[in-house]
Amino acid sequence: MSSDSLPAPRRPETHLALHGSSTYLCALALVFTVLFSYSATAQTYAETVIHSFGGGATGTEPLFSGVIRDRRGNYYGTTYGGGAYNLGTVFKVDKNGNATVLHSFTGGSDGANPYSGLMRDAAGRMYGTTYNGGLKLEACSMGCGVVFEIDLTGREKVIHQFSSGTDGAFPIGGLIMDGQGNLYGTTEAGGTFNFGMAYKIDTKGIETVMHYFSGSAEGAFPFSRLIRDSAGNFYGTTSGGGTAGFGTVYKMSPDGTVTVLHSFAGGSDGSDARSGLLRDKNGDLYGTTFTGGVNNVGTVYKVDASGNETVLHSFDGNDGSYPESTPVHDSTGNIFGTAVQGGPAGYLGGTVFKIAPGGTFSVIYDFTGGADGGGPAGTLKIDSAGNIYGTTASGGSSGNGTVFELSPS
Repeated sequence: MSSDSLPAPRRPETHLALHGSSTYLCALALVFTVLFSYSATAQTYAETVIHSFGGGATGTEPLFSGVIRDRRGNYYGTTYGGGAYNLGTVFKVDKNGNATVLHSFTGGSDGANPYSGLMRDAAGRMYGTTYNGGLKLEACSMGCGVVFEIDLTGREKVIHQFSSGTDGAFPIGGLIMDGQGNLYGTTEAGGTFNFGMAYKIDTKGIETVMHYFSGSAEGAFPFSRLIRDSAGNFYGTTSGGGTAGFGTVYKMSPDGTVTVLHSFAGGSDGSDARSGLLRDKNGDLYGTTFTGGVNNVGTVYKVDASGNETVLHSFDGNDGSYPESTPVHDSTGNIFGTAVQGGPAGYLGGTVFKIAPGGTFSVIYDFTGGADGGGPAGTLKIDSAGNIYGTTASGGSSGNGTVFELSPS
């Protein structure tokens, strides 16, 4: 693949309206309602919409953002669109639901269209990526994306601008940081083979390529944030490639050597692994696939340290469909996540689900797609009291997305 044939920048519609018209989706939801039974969870959760995005200068569509939360109860994240230039924002929402735009992306060197959310260091500085903006080249006319730092006053510093080719392009996933302040992430495209890469950026802003994905058995198009174990090994997923072409779960050593732990076959075991991974104390990895499973609308899976995969749940539409967010767990071992669409009673706004340690699956909240939000694609956060925080990419009072809280009741 030549350097001028990078994949076209993804648009939100590819995630939130994958199967076309609302008429089709309503019919699909009715079929699921008839064919599959729905079991309510014993524990109920009450939703509070903390903030509804108004669109325009205030931001719109917090896609994979989710939120991070400080000790004062303020929430921080990103929106894909809106802002002063309609190219996305970094936002703050206080505990009373009042929103402040910390930065509006211009589409120049500061970046544009952040998909993923933020991470924060011990000093309170936040870090993220934008999918577009930065260097505008033939291979990426809207810019190849940037890595940025932003402080609590909204002052942004661009750490790295991707330049396609061997440098990578389109960093769709977020970042992690080690104890020395080095940042790690992936780009969905670029690299030697144009199938994406994993990179490190040191505290001086110098980028080091850790691995170029070849698009063959080891995978292609890494979509999500990495995780790291105590030995310095990294774990991640690819949405394509692998032995059957449906994505992989991989381990990457500190020197950049990749070992494929599982290749998705595209059938009941899942396909299109867009989410990142959750790793438990036993070294088992948990994630979701966007498609595949018994009904081809996604799965929740587990891969053990030996690479054996177990499908924990196949979605059927009635309980959600097309999960993209990375699973999270609470202190008792319950796993939580979201599905972008589906839900019972004809709702198409998506769901929040829970898998108990014994494997019992339950839906704990169904979004209607209206004032309560719709399209929850971002990774959830759970506090010590069991409250769950997240974002929806649509819905809310203006239809432009929400920040929400789910509280056990």
